[in-house]
Amino acid sequence: MSFGVPSSDDRSAPDLAAIVSALDDDGCREIVTVLEEPLTAQELSGRIDRPLSTTYRKLDRLTEAGLVTETVGVRSGSHHKSRYVADFERVSIGFGDDGDFDVDLERSKDCSVGIWSEIQREF
Repeated sequence: MSFGVPSSDDRSAPDLAAIVSALDDDGCREIVTVLEEPLTAQELSGRIDRPLSTTYRKLDRLTEAGLVTETVGVRSGSHHKSRYVADFERVSIGFGDDGDFDVDLERSKDCSVGIWSEIQREF
């Protein structure tokens, strides 16, 4: 059985091992459950009651797995502020015709994910 590692820009072929690993982590699952709207790492840290450094590590893991998208907003003074948004609705794992595991990551149909992936101005 092979898991295959997609290229970082191939969002149509999720990495099964990265997804399973991220979802096996309590902190990552906790973050996904509170990301109903775009939040900063600091906002997330407060909501899940975990240190900011831990929150960043979990967000990196979720982003690498393709489960969370980092968006960048621009505030007055040209300071950038990242927000994170969950970018999936369902993960399905099954056997393909070739006997390998297949993973299907159903992306969010919520148009706000697309909106938040654009640069925002906050005044």
